[in-house]
Amino acid sequence: MAETIVDQLNRPMRDLRISVIDKCNFRCTYCMPKEIFGDDYTFMSQDQLLSFDEIIKLVEVFARFGVEKIRLTGGEPLMRKDLHLLIERLHNIKGIKDIAVTTNAIFLVKQAKKLKEAGLDRVNISLDAIEDEVFQQTNGRGIKTSPVLKGIEAAREAGLKIKVNMVVKKGMNENQILPMAEYFKGTGDTLRFIEFMDVGNHNGWKMNEVISKKDIVNIIDTSMPIEPADPSYFGEVASKYHYKDGSGEIGIISSVTDAFCSSCTRVRLSADGQLFTCLFASDGYDLRALLRSGPSVEELVSAVKEIWTGRRDQYSVDRAKGNPLPKKKIEMSYIGG
Repeated sequence: MAETIVDQLNRPMRDLRISVIDKCNFRCTYCMPKEIFGDDYTFMSQDQLLSFDEIIKLVEVFARFGVEKIRLTGGEPLMRKDLHLLIERLHNIKGIKDIAVTTNAIFLVKQAKKLKEAGLDRVNISLDAIEDEVFQQTNGRGIKTSPVLKGIEAAREAGLKIKVNMVVKKGMNENQILPMAEYFKGTGDTLRFIEFMDVGNHNGWKMNEVISKKDIVNIIDTSMPIEPADPSYFGEVASKYHYKDGSGEIGIISSVTDAFCSSCTRVRLSADGQLFTCLFASDGYDLRALLRSGPSVEELVSAVKEIWTGRRDQYSVDRAKGNPLPKKKIEMSYIGG
């Protein structure tokens, strides 16, 4: 039986997001702009990355405290060699009920079946436009939508549950909100719109470039009527809406205009073993150094418990209230969203 621990705001720990690599084959403007992450950018070396053994050792500790859901992120996690072997081991950890991967889907054509067989439940696929011209600009590599759509189809054929994530930014792709909704309506896949967030220091975030949840709802509802739906579980990040004709649902992640910090149950582990208790954090806790010092299981358990029970993060609430915010934050590409 897992021990439930809560932070300073009485939030339990349920979700662990693990970045397995900091490299990515895309250069999305809001995450890894090519002006910063150029061809000469130095990514982590193999010895800097947590090994699969180290990841498993940590997840076993987190599972003791009630973590049930694992999401593997990056960079692009499917660029990590033999990822299916890690998923197979995660699947066998007592208490872990759901394993997902956040990906741009390019490599799913070759890997989807193998990942499903290893124990993967879901994929969260990043797709910021359905029209080639817009998508080519947003991904920074001139890649058309076809490889992503083929990856989505491969995931469907493999039996993976699918969520499609679209970051919406004014002046970049707001004209794709309706076309994306029309494309995925009735497919069985859940489309989720994400407000442009001020993650990291290099994406040039401005409040006036945020398309709000309210605006997104109005745009879709005008053409395809929707109605609010109840959340599926405590801490669900997306506000859910059902199409009134029964043809599916959409979600909207609105951490800018409608903060959900009060129900945040997520903790994040970077590819080099830094633990972060908020997506917008400035500093992490070096679990890699602890792991490589040869600790006992009890020492790892104690460290994780101390970190979570001391947590007070509520960045989006502080932003909304005009409270002081950290001047420097971790990058989206480093922590994986």
